[in-house]
Amino acid sequence: MSLNYSQYQEEVTADILNVLGQAACQPILFVGSGFSKRYSQGPSWEELLRRLAGTCPNITLDLAYYKQKNKSLVEIGSIFSDCFREWAWTSGREFYPKEYFSEDFPSDVFIKHSIALMLESVVAGANGDFGAAELNDEISALQAMSPHALITTNYDQLLESIFPDFERVVGQQVLSKPYLSIGEIFKIHGCISDPLSLVLTEEDYLDFDADKKYLSAKLLTYFAEHPLLFVGYSAEDPNIKSILYDVTRMFKATQALTPNIYILEWDASISEQSYPARERVINVGGDVSVRIKSISAKSFEWVFRAFGSNGALEQINVKLLRALMARTFNLVRRDALAKQVEVDFSMLENAVESDESFAKILGITSLNGPASVNANYPYTLQLVAEKLGYGSWNGAHKLIERLEEITGFDMKESDNPYHFKLKTGKSLNSFTRKYSESAVILLGKVRAGETIKLAAGCESKKS
Repeated sequence: MSLNYSQYQEEVTADILNVLGQAACQPILFVGSGFSKRYSQGPSWEELLRRLAGTCPNITLDLAYYKQKNKSLVEIGSIFSDCFREWAWTSGREFYPKEYFSEDFPSDVFIKHSIALMLESVVAGANGDFGAAELNDEISALQAMSPHALITTNYDQLLESIFPDFERVVGQQVLSKPYLSIGEIFKIHGCISDPLSLVLTEEDYLDFDADKKYLSAKLLTYFAEHPLLFVGYSAEDPNIKSILYDVTRMFKATQALTPNIYILEWDASISEQSYPARERVINVGGDVSVRIKSISAKSFEWVFRAFGSNGALEQINVKLLRALMARTFNLVRRDALAKQVEVDFSMLENAVESDESFAKILGITSLNGPASVNANYPYTLQLVAEKLGYGSWNGAHKLIERLEEITGFDMKESDNPYHFKLKTGKSLNSFTRKYSESAVILLGKVRAGETIKLAAGCESKKS
């Protein structure tokens, strides 16, 4: 049987579910300019510089001239910044606030102000309309994913319009936060809400690099614990290479596959006969390379739904949970040492009588739905096979067939203590099969030829 895209989707989805089940937490999204371009026609970095060149009359040469001179986009940003300053102080004064013409403001305030005006329109459309039903479905799936946090190098405010309950953390503000919370959008290259925060010129990048090790140290604690999805970047994007370089230094993993990091890339050429690569090796500098998981898709909906299958934050108010975490941190760090804390023990006593009530005190939900499936059925068939010592899923599949021959019980026919068929999309054929630890033990007995005793409700059909 030849490989095809439906099989690719099923296998990628199963892998994502397995990673989510093992991590037992929500994914982190690292969002690039391709995301804004897809959902709100936002410009790429190069397209932004082209627009700036068309705005400032002091920029008399095309962007191609500077690229032909082997100037990097960062160097071009510095050149354009000088042009905007000269124009603003002469014939362009009317286009800028009067207070900018003061020694209290840096010289790049003019180009950054112009960028902020250009990107104001890069937000969700009216009533959440992104221009096409397919794109609307993708964003709905993204919102349902309930990511733990979003990290972006974008300047625009598209993510804030998609996740209005998330808190925006701009630039180096992350360094002043005493903890990392949930439901935050980290805008590490600044935001148009504060034009001076934008990382654009050579000088900006030098300052950013000087503080980057502290920023990376905080963010890498996320990457160690959560699945990470890059979306809106190409594999050759310098931002991806930079963060992956930090990952290799932290985990010392330059050869082995990094199991919890994925890059999602759009590919218009995908057809039902396609089977894209599942891994990608990225050179992150010098002789250092890293292997991460690769996902290629024409529609992102099925990918976002797969990452949302954990379901753990589906009913949570992220504002409330973030406030609770902040208050808990302050209680432990400061209040408990400084003053007496009054506790209503009768309320606590009543709450701990049930897991559900206790979870509500903490602003979270108890483990149920998709989350419990991933906890109780953590294995794909491939993982079951590996635990039994086989190199391929087919070894475990043959044991399931042998079990049916012996007992008449078809493990995959229904949901039972050994197997669960988990729906992952709208299509009837969009599902993945998950298996429990009990399934591994049972199939191990089949392989060893031992006496088999099925769980209640899985009685043999043979007399």
